[in-house]
Amino acid sequence: MTEHSSNSSHAKSADTLAEVSFYEKHKKVYIRDVKGWWNNWRWVLVWVTQILFYCAPWLEWNGRQAVLLHLVERKFYLFGLVLWPQDVFYLALLLIVSAYALFLFTAIAGRLFCGYACPQTVYTEIFMWVENKVEGDRSARMKLDKAPMTARKFRLKAVKHAIWLLISLWTGFTLVAYFTPVSELLAALPFGFSGWELFWTLFYGGFCYMQAGFLREQVCKYMCPYARFQGVMFDPDTLIITYDPERGEPRGARKKAVDAKASGQGDCVDCGLCVVVCPTGIDIRKGQQYECIGCGACIDACDPVMDKLGLPRGLIRYTTENALAKHFTSKEVIAHLVRPRIILYTTILTAITIAAIWSLAVRVPLKVDVIRDRSLLAREADDGRIENVYNLKVMNTTEEPKRYALSVEGMEGVEIVGDRIVEVASAENHEVTIVVRVPPESGKKGANTIYFDIKALNHEKIAVHEKASFLMP
Repeated sequence: MTEHSSNSSHAKSADTLAEVSFYEKHKKVYIRDVKGWWNNWRWVLVWVTQILFYCAPWLEWNGRQAVLLHLVERKFYLFGLVLWPQDVFYLALLLIVSAYALFLFTAIAGRLFCGYACPQTVYTEIFMWVENKVEGDRSARMKLDKAPMTARKFRLKAVKHAIWLLISLWTGFTLVAYFTPVSELLAALPFGFSGWELFWTLFYGGFCYMQAGFLREQVCKYMCPYARFQGVMFDPDTLIITYDPERGEPRGARKKAVDAKASGQGDCVDCGLCVVVCPTGIDIRKGQQYECIGCGACIDACDPVMDKLGLPRGLIRYTTENALAKHFTSKEVIAHLVRPRIILYTTILTAITIAAIWSLAVRVPLKVDVIRDRSLLAREADDGRIENVYNLKVMNTTEEPKRYALSVEGMEGVEIVGDRIVEVASAENHEVTIVVRVPPESGKKGANTIYFDIKALNHEKIAVHEKASFLMP
């Protein structure tokens, strides 16, 4: 008996261990459609972001695409601005400004970017709208998924996935159109794409289809790093979507005529609507959770329930932890938004933004690289003077052709031999070889410093002063 009991105990222990798992089994989230103020703003941002994204490649400026990061030409066109690889400094500024803007916005308003402007949220919203139109509301979708495969179910699923695929492929095509002129892509349809163009169209389109159609909330919960480090940017005065447990608890179902206070209950009737409308499937009543994207859908679901019960709105509301605990008024909440970290972020962001705008405003639309021909050292010319050969790369970053006058200074008697006018087409890089001569007595043996002046004709402000070295034998 003892041996049998021991074996049974070991078997039960093994069964218990076998059931332990560190991974939660995925449960599909069926989101109920909701109407309200927050949902309206969410759709406003969907329209704004997608109009910008899908339409920008089709805009024209001076006979070319207005917004284009042309990989072949190695130029970035942004309306009237043309940036070259040498302007990578501005990319660094853009990244710094974006980072500080994210820190500032999150410290003040929480994860509203996630709930309203994040591509994952936007495309998930679009895909769910398609799903709702094709398959029906939440209960209809749940019933359809549980039903066996029939002709009707196959047809609905096929239509839904076909629309998803079309949206995804068009999204991938649009992304590639930011790097290859859209006119060239249209001319290449359907089978003329290069390998990289086809790869990125399918790659980005495939991920759009997979993440917005299938992964959805799993991207926010398990893949997105922002959800993980947002905690370090929050503080008790950060605006968040939160439930008021002091007012709502103890929750429980009851009839409309029942006085909650008299019955010892809170305002929450435990209807569960705040859960079924949540894109990530969480229960906001359990407190602040990293899965919450701050979309406000739970507020849109809760407020109408409060209206029907004759109770004030705001059981779930957009406020701060301090405001909830200390019962701040709206004016007090706004007053607490201005705090040291917000002032610091704002000051840094403002300074960097002003510096970037100033740098772009005073930027000279001309770049020159001077490279001395290393294959030819200093040599004596027919007239007895010493000459060096240089290669000048003149980059015209304007949208119109320019003629530039070349001159040199720094040594007595130094001059350019030959043509001193260089013509460069709009937004082009032109390389020219020039010969510089000086009298033999003008400099010391070895390297001597000289300066090239390149000035645009009829545009005195477009000028560059470049340093170079002149070798004397």
